[in-house]
Amino acid sequence: MNIVIGLFVGLIIIGGIAAVVVVGLRASRNSQQDESDPLMERLAEASQRGEVVSLEAIELQQPFAERVLIPIIKRIGDISTRFTPQNLLVETTRKLELAGNPGKLDAATFLSTRFVVAALFGGLLLLFSRLGAEPWPIGRTFLLTIVFAVLGFNFPGLWLQSRISSRQNEVRKAMPDALDLLTICVEAGLGFDAAMAKVGDKWENELSLMFTRCIREVQLGKPQREALRDMESRLGLPELTSFVAAVIQSQILGVSLSKVLRIQSDQMRVKRRQRAEELAHQAPVKMIIPMAFLTFPSIMIIMLAPAGFQIAQAFGGGVGGG
Repeated sequence: MNIVIGLFVGLIIIGGIAAVVVVGLRASRNSQQDESDPLMERLAEASQRGEVVSLEAIELQQPFAERVLIPIIKRIGDISTRFTPQNLLVETTRKLELAGNPGKLDAATFLSTRFVVAALFGGLLLLFSRLGAEPWPIGRTFLLTIVFAVLGFNFPGLWLQSRISSRQNEVRKAMPDALDLLTICVEAGLGFDAAMAKVGDKWENELSLMFTRCIREVQLGKPQREALRDMESRLGLPELTSFVAAVIQSQILGVSLSKVLRIQSDQMRVKRRQRAEELAHQAPVKMIIPMAFLTFPSIMIIMLAPAGFQIAQAFGGGVGGG
């Protein structure tokens, strides 16, 4: 019976690990390059070579993950969408946008990964409890499996929140230098769009990618103010909101854009220095917990162990002598 349970749990774990790895590789690949349709690419290659290939044959040439695992995850997401509140879907879509759309996942597919990771975490613990020399009691196994499944269910949300924070921190650190380059380009006679394009060509970070996307939207016909507001909403960073508002206000009132950019750059540097000082002041407080549970017990053991041995020997000798 234990062998059957172990095999079943092992299949669940292997499937969960494969799904998580596929989603992670897809996210890392799509973060480096724009996502394109692999079927269309293969069809274009076949047409260039003059080959007559059916669509089914092209689909079979795709990796197993693209043909099987990703559609399964999307199917789970479609099923879970029927029972998911609309507010949660909207909120998840917003968070994925703030995180930069990792893996080009939609809200339903991302929410389905929670069930996959929950099954992975719970299955790992269940397999560990069954593979020991003496199986764990049923009550403890059930309780710990539920706890680990809940942790796995919440893990994708924590990962997404960490992606949002890291993306915002990267943009926050890059803004002062980017605004300096914008100021120099505007003072040299370039227009604001050309200055933003120069920043996009100079660096390769989240801020430069956002500037490049904004320029492309303007080139496709979107008004500049609307493109700037959309760029700000895709990040949700107060510093970027202040920058976009100042640029739009300067264009409305006819104020010198170079002066506005220089003022914004100085403010960004002050905020970055203040944030660094704030993090420095928080460091001693954050160090209390590891010091209390790791450093102080070790120091107490080193300092009091010799005295404890001497006291034990003294009292032991006295008792033996009496």
